[in-house]
Amino acid sequence: MCQHPGPERGMTDRVYLRPIGFAPGPQSEHGNAIRLAGGMVYASRIAVVLRRDGVVVDRQLASTETIDDVLANLPEGAAADGEAQWANLTTAHPPLQLGERTVRLDQPQVMGILNVTPDSFSDGGKFLDDPEEGRGHASAMLEAGAALVDIGGESTRPGAPAVWEGDELKRVIPAVEYCAAMGAAIAVDTRRPAVMEAALDAGAHAINDVSALRHDPRSLELVARAGCPVVLMHAPGEGDDLHADADYGNVVFDVFDWLRERRDAAVEAGIERGNIVLDPGIGFGKSLADNLALINALPLFHALGQPLLLGASRKRMIGALSNEAPVEQRLGGSVALAVAGMNAGVQLLRVHDVAETVQARNVWRGLRDAALTDFGDLPDDA
Repeated sequence: MCQHPGPERGMTDRVYLRPIGFAPGPQSEHGNAIRLAGGMVYASRIAVVLRRDGVVVDRQLASTETIDDVLANLPEGAAADGEAQWANLTTAHPPLQLGERTVRLDQPQVMGILNVTPDSFSDGGKFLDDPEEGRGHASAMLEAGAALVDIGGESTRPGAPAVWEGDELKRVIPAVEYCAAMGAAIAVDTRRPAVMEAALDAGAHAINDVSALRHDPRSLELVARAGCPVVLMHAPGEGDDLHADADYGNVVFDVFDWLRERRDAAVEAGIERGNIVLDPGIGFGKSLADNLALINALPLFHALGQPLLLGASRKRMIGALSNEAPVEQRLGGSVALAVAGMNAGVQLLRVHDVAETVQARNVWRGLRDAALTDFGDLPDDA
């Protein structure tokens, strides 16, 4: 077993545990596989990557049988972090309690998008202009199997203008009220504490903040006081342009480190670990190559010990990979990315096309369930 020398003074070691060997069920690996984050995905091999001052200096492969030895031989400090990440990879997350609705996290769940903005890239503002249409859309998503509805009153696409707080309130609160009247579990996509507070008072149950509670320092305290679930999403920019300042040494590890820091800041502010969901922020200040790298590396992010959300529905990367298909022709790519998230053990899928994604999830789940009984008893002479 390789013994790593400790870092020189002033150097920083960081370790990353990335599941890379996947199995349809533990029996196919004779029990030598972990149930990733308590879900329906099983992993049998782990890449243990050591990064020193931003540079990868070592990568070892470990199995469930050898992982303890590999971690024990990491430099001091990195070894302790590696052990914590290993424990996180096998953590089964409790359900999210959203009002009277309980959202289990032992299987993928679908979050339906309801944009009440005049300039949404996907629906052209029709749900803002016609509340009845918005109400109908929310009802249809719930009937199709959405576990919760995510309501947003500000476009966050590249180049979108900032929205005045008063306008955002006028857009969001009526939608929260009619969704609450349906008995829906509701998240509100906002970065402004006044909107968060008003939405929670109107019947919302969770906050989905694309700034990871950085836009206004009061947000951390508000969410901690409310005791509600919160999604912390990665975006490189600050202020109004969340897509700015994208400068990555290694996008996967940099986003991982950033999300770890936001998780820790939230906990320090009094937000319970069980209420924190993490989102790598596909499309926010990231190139096509960055987005693809992050989606391929999604299993790594379970090492942060929180449920994960993937929001890739109808995004620009799909058009870039399919002859510049316009947003209304990105269903196939959206479902493909959702399935990639399922295969990575992601717990929440934020999508526009709920019925199609729920159908894909149900078929995926059927395959996973069947795989647990695919391997019959061994013959007596085996």
